[in-house]
Amino acid sequence: MKKYTTINDITNLPELIGDAMVLKKNPYTFQNIGKNKTLIMLFFNSSLRTRLSTQKAAQNLGMKVMVMNISKDGWTLEFEDGTIMNSTAAEHVKEAAQVISQYGDVLAIRTFAGLTDKSEDYNEKIMSAFVKYATIPVVSLESATEHPLQALTDAITITEHQQKNKPKVVLTWAPHPKALPQAVANSFVKVMQHANVDFVITHPKGYELNTQITHGVTIEYNQEKAFADADFIYAKNWSSFTNYGKVLAMDTNWMITRKKMQLTNNAKFMHCLPVRRNVVVEDAVLDSDNSLVIQQANNRTFAAQIILKKIIE
Repeated sequence: MKKYTTINDITNLPELIGDAMVLKKNPYTFQNIGKNKTLIMLFFNSSLRTRLSTQKAAQNLGMKVMVMNISKDGWTLEFEDGTIMNSTAAEHVKEAAQVISQYGDVLAIRTFAGLTDKSEDYNEKIMSAFVKYATIPVVSLESATEHPLQALTDAITITEHQQKNKPKVVLTWAPHPKALPQAVANSFVKVMQHANVDFVITHPKGYELNTQITHGVTIEYNQEKAFADADFIYAKNWSSFTNYGKVLAMDTNWMITRKKMQLTNNAKFMHCLPVRRNVVVEDAVLDSDNSLVIQQANNRTFAAQIILKKIIE
């Protein structure tokens, strides 16, 4: 594996999930593979699970870790080629990426969608620039349009908890007080398309994701109908793709409730966290025995660890 910035970098999903589950049983089996190797982590926005789990994953492999909140502690970067740098940016990514590459062996980057310029976000301005100019492998800790480590985590979690060969998995939009990117949803759709599942997306009209990503996936606008006989309910908010970055309606009727969960096949509840209680999902669901959010967060370590292992091998 040369890099991991999209689900499309996975060549064999079932094999990768299996390797991650084996690794989870004994996380220190390969604790010498990363000896004398360094993971550099750059954060352009806040993180809790992604930062801690990836740092733990690297340490499990014997790697050293360097972390920088580049949006606060680094120079303002310029990403456009050929620009006249007479404004706020002090350093071009062309130099920054090459210099950083000399200090480590793997570069992990977390950035976020601006949600104003669809073209800029979907061209992955920041992530693409680092992939282009860095001379070491790049791993996405979330980008403007994808969160591939989260999606691999989700696939691992579903595999661990599925009770039948082809479970029904529902990705449902849920309300949120502010506009959020499509990154988690995009990557979850991509990974489910490579999994042996009956996959359905449900959301209000106007919240359709990029049709190039959801092509061939069942879309159901009636949430309760989508929930029928589901084995896994994955809740996530995202802003409009068509009316880019906009919150079209704060439809509280789409919150995940215990009553809605009773329509399912005793489904497990999933969410990537952080989650707004009693906005996205009510307490009765989040605190129930069927909630997998804590186990899901734990699997972030092993998703990151198996990716780092594949790269440094």
